[in-house]
Amino acid sequence: MRDFDLKLLRLMRTRGHSPRIERAAVLLGKGGNNGTGWFLANAALAAADPPRRRSWAACAALGPLAIGLNYGIKLLARRPRPVLRGLPPLGGAPSSLSFPSAHATSSFAVATAMTRVDRRAAVAFVPAVALAAGRPYLGMHYPSDVAVGVALGTALGALVPLPREEPPLPPARPVTPRPPAADPASQPPIAAGPASQPPPADPGSRPATTRPDPPPATTRPDPPPATTLPDSPPATTLPDSPPATALPDSPPATARPDSPAAGAEEER
Repeated sequence: MRDFDLKLLRLMRTRGHSPRIERAAVLLGKGGNNGTGWFLANAALAAADPPRRRSWAACAALGPLAIGLNYGIKLLARRPRPVLRGLPPLGGAPSSLSFPSAHATSSFAVATAMTRVDRRAAVAFVPAVALAAGRPYLGMHYPSDVAVGVALGTALGALVPLPREEPPLPPARPVTPRPPAADPASQPPIAAGPASQPPPADPGSRPATTRPDPPPATTRPDPPPATTLPDSPPATTLPDSPPATALPDSPPATARPDSPAAGAEEER
């Protein structure tokens, strides 16, 4: 592991170097000393964002706090800074102890906490990554120093308590009274003038043809209500016919006396 760490350090110390990039890495490292750059950036955000001022102030104080925690771990580890033959470091440091990288710890601690305050602050990881990568690039730290510093700073930025800010209430909208409706009878008639007349049609333009409105749908009239026949009068019952009267028996026929002529003829 130590050999791999040393080989990776030599690779970063000898590849991709130019005077311009080296100067930028040195200036960025100076801005990260003691978390000064992070403190100033968050102090400016606290002044520009009053509703979350306490949260930005906590992020500003987190940089120096991470430096102090990192130095305590350095005193326990007692790892000296790397020394490469023929490749001296390109920057200075206030301490000769190397493990873990204080620049990486403070940068990732503050960037992580800033993202918790506002997601748009994730852009802070761009300088944090550049600053952390610049330490072995300048020969100031082993790559493993930076890796442990990144992990330590990320955990610190995620776990440190931040003030809970309540969003301010929106301002009350003033209620404007509506003007009373004007009486149309009291308004003077509008005189027809040239301004009220439609503009003359352009002779070159074709008049817009408007389709005539479709005729209204004819609705069938409702059928007349059904006429109900009046109830038939109740049947009248005829009175019972009187009993038949029996006629009196006719008198028996009386035999006529024979005439004298008829008797004479019989005697003959």
